[in-house]
Amino acid sequence: MSHLHFTTKHANAATVKHNWYVVDGTNQTVGRIASKIAAVLRGKNKAYYTPHVDCGDYVIIINADKVVLTGNKMDDKMYINFSGYPGGKKEEAAKDLLKRRPEVLLERAIKGMLPKNRLGRKMFNKLFVYAGNEHPHSAQQPKELKF
Repeated sequence: MSHLHFTTKHANAATVKHNWYVVDGTNQTVGRIASKIAAVLRGKNKAYYTPHVDCGDYVIIINADKVVLTGNKMDDKMYINFSGYPGGKKEEAAKDLLKRRPEVLLERAIKGMLPKNRLGRKMFNKLFVYAGNEHPHSAQQPKELKF
């Protein structure tokens, strides 16, 4: 091969290595931590990132109930669910959702930052969010991920 011609290396399912990371959500801002975790789920932290291949790592978030929102978002930010039926629109403030289901707050923020296709759904399945300090993934020996 000539030194003037180079080929781009593309990752594929056989060459990608998926690592496990654990992130502590205590006193972390929701949007900032979500954007960094979405990048890790996509695999953008790796040198061999390929857009059409799932290069991302598995991420475990603990203490999701201790995340913070800046400004007045706890009261003003509304999460809307619509069933598709007349009168089926339900709204909930961020503070109520954080109290009732703290995992959903981070899951929705991260899911919105991933691709909207089958590859994005596959990446989202590698995210595990827990409200407390414990997680059942100790057998995978996750490394701590600091931001």
